[in-house]
Amino acid sequence: MIHLVLGGARSGKSRFALEQVMQLSESKNLPVTFVATATAIDPEMAQRIAYHKAERPDYWRVAEVPLRLNLFLEETEFLPKQILLIDCLTLWLNNQLFEYPEQNFETLFSELLSALKTSKCNIFLVSNEVGLGVIPMGEVSRTFVDQAGRLNQALAACADKVTFTAAGLPMTLKDTTL
Repeated sequence: MIHLVLGGARSGKSRFALEQVMQLSESKNLPVTFVATATAIDPEMAQRIAYHKAERPDYWRVAEVPLRLNLFLEETEFLPKQILLIDCLTLWLNNQLFEYPEQNFETLFSELLSALKTSKCNIFLVSNEVGLGVIPMGEVSRTFVDQAGRLNQALAACADKVTFTAAGLPMTLKDTTL
């Protein structure tokens, strides 16, 4: 099962995903791996990471995967059934743009989707919906917004469930599990 949770900054998307993962983990007695994509590039980001770290249970495993997410997912294919909470795909995309600005994003997204589809894990994906705001003036910012929109559309198409959060309220956009 793949569940995509979208929302703007401070919309409650991470908290909602965390609650969903905790409920599923308890009901199915499945282990959880929190897949962190953020990197502490400055003190403010380090503080955000610490805040999110304090929110989740200490007994969850943590995998720091700022770039090679598709490879990480391929490796989990051989692990026992578990839940993966990947937070956040827009930070992962930002890392990609910073590290490999000339890469082919269509190929990158295709590899990620393939790895998601073949995984036997229950996967919760958290991503920012950045396309609802002002169009940025800078080229790299516009590239980020465009690629984030393409990524979110591709993820939503392959996900079993899609939830959009606004003001802490979840709204179901798609649910094929019913």
